[in-house]
Amino acid sequence: MDTAHIPMPAVVHVSQMADATLLIQLTGSWQLRTGVPELTEIQQQLDDTPRVRQLTFEVLDMPAWDTGLLTFLLQLLDYCQHHQIAVDQSGLPEGVRRLLALATAVPEREGARRGASRLSWLAQVGTATLTALQSAPELCRFIGEACLTFVKFALGKARYRRTDLVLLLQECGAQALGIVALISFLVGLILAFMGAVQLRQFGAQIYVADLVGLGMTREMGAIMTGVIIAGRTGAAFAAQLGTMQVNEEIDALITMGIPPMEFLVLPRMLALMLMMPLLCVFADIVGMLGGLIVATGLLDMSLLEYLNETQRAVHLVDCGVGLFKSVVFGALVALAGCLRGMQCGRSAAAVGAAATSAVVTGIVWIIASDGVFAVLTERLGL
Repeated sequence: MDTAHIPMPAVVHVSQMADATLLIQLTGSWQLRTGVPELTEIQQQLDDTPRVRQLTFEVLDMPAWDTGLLTFLLQLLDYCQHHQIAVDQSGLPEGVRRLLALATAVPEREGARRGASRLSWLAQVGTATLTALQSAPELCRFIGEACLTFVKFALGKARYRRTDLVLLLQECGAQALGIVALISFLVGLILAFMGAVQLRQFGAQIYVADLVGLGMTREMGAIMTGVIIAGRTGAAFAAQLGTMQVNEEIDALITMGIPPMEFLVLPRMLALMLMMPLLCVFADIVGMLGGLIVATGLLDMSLLEYLNETQRAVHLVDCGVGLFKSVVFGALVALAGCLRGMQCGRSAAAVGAAATSAVVTGIVWIIASDGVFAVLTERLGL
């Protein structure tokens, strides 16, 4: 067996010198594939001899080395720095000294290293609360700027491109019909089936039309459309504006004297506020069509019976409540998407985080505002 090509294992030998100096002798092949000694031996000897004030190195026979040696030395240097022990690197090879100098030239950014311990749930709740409170002024400022932008739009002084508005109308409206139709049809189907299972026990199958009609026009049509648009269009708005932040295009607009709120945010809010009522009406019709299929196929109701009962149960007030909700939901989704896009950082990861945050924020705002609408409609008797 030829042993000439077998690499010598990495060995570290520690000896104490007379002048409070610890001599570290390195021998063997310090490569990751052959294994690198642990730092525990040196740490143990340093802990046992508190009089040590300096470390020095001596390389006896080191045919090869790679990043394993550098990692070992960096950990040792970090340990010595925390324990105020001087390190003499003159005994190391020149290439190792140069790489160590490059590695330690820039100090480690504070908070970059992952902590060993995780925060408790109470600390996490407190941190999230403080973060929300700190971001509240920025949110209020953004909403205020959006309101002022709408005032300028009403006065005919807002600066934006009409072609951008037309393209956004197509993106938010016509291109979203497919997913809205699919989800609304399934929601209407599920509402009718759940109602049929319960109402059939009392012989009141006819009221499935009331359940589906009122449920879609007052609540589910607007909510499901808002959630779909938040996941589809709100995320797209955040990604678009976030990418513009990364490419410094928004900074270029500000430099040229073009307000980003008018040029970027206003067309997106207008597009969603105009298209959401139309999508909501479309979702209501498709949802009631799903209920019709269940009623005629499962409950043996005729088409005329279902339509007459739906017409008797659903009034213009119910449709008006749903349409008003859809307008508000559209404004909230656009605000959430544009807000997170404008808050985006300057990296690719920040764009993805902004899109995710826009979806979550939009859905939360939709559900919260729907709860407010439920209380108001009950108080007003609508």
